[in-house]
Amino acid sequence: MLAENLESWAQKERREEREKVLHEAEQRVLENKRNAARKLIARTEMDDQLIAEIEELPVEEVARLRAQS
Repeated sequence: MLAENLESWAQKERREEREKVLHEAEQRVLENKRNAARKLIARTEMDDQLIAEIEELPVEEVARLRAQS
């Protein structure tokens, strides 16, 4: 029983750590897309729709980034 509980706890800890690492990686990817969109906004005359398609972001997100620049 104790061994099973320890194994279950260890599995839970590993799963939580994997989820944390995955979340952090997803956040880095999203921030990289936002940064690339900011550069396209600043350096090109592309519209929000085209930038959204290129960076795979919602058009609303690109519009928000444009408003901030």
